Amino acid sequence: MRSKQTPEVGLVLTILDQAYDHPSWHGTNLRGSIRRVSLEQAAWRPGPQRHNIWETMVHAAYWKYTAWRRLTGTKRGSFPLVGSNWFRRPEEMTERAWRSDTELLERMHVLLREAVGQLSTGDLHATPRGSKVSNFALLSGVAAHDLYHAGQIQLLKRLSAGR
Repeated sequence: MRSKQTPEVGLVLTILDQAYDHPSWHGTNLRGSIRRVSLEQAAWRPGPQRHNIWETMVHAAYWKYTAWRRLTGTKRGSFPLVGSNWFRRPEEMTERAWRSDTELLERMHVLLREAVGQLSTGDLHATPRGSKVSNFALLSGVAAHDLYHAGQIQLLKRLSAGR
């Protein structure tokens, strides 16, 4: 890892940011999809055993954490919530709990950006031992994951409005 950002790393950061919270041509990004979501919308489920907006948002935070962990070599188990992948939400139906989880998403994005900013071009193209994909594939996948779930959240908002 290095401290001077390369143009390639800058492009990856741009892609991550556009998928998360910067304007781009594709429309609503992940952060935009949860903007102005009410507590009731966040917790609404389209059916039994289906994920809600809140769970989808925390799931996205978890995978940002997982990518960060893979880039930094941090051991498993350091995510602030107990469990992995999907987390049952809400545990507590309060604005404070919702805000706490939206802040978790933000923290995980910032941590990931910081780790990416330290990569060299070589690091970006490397496939770490034990991984099947390069760091670039991992990071472009994080951006695609954010946009995929942003679309799901947009759909869940529309469905919840018609209930």
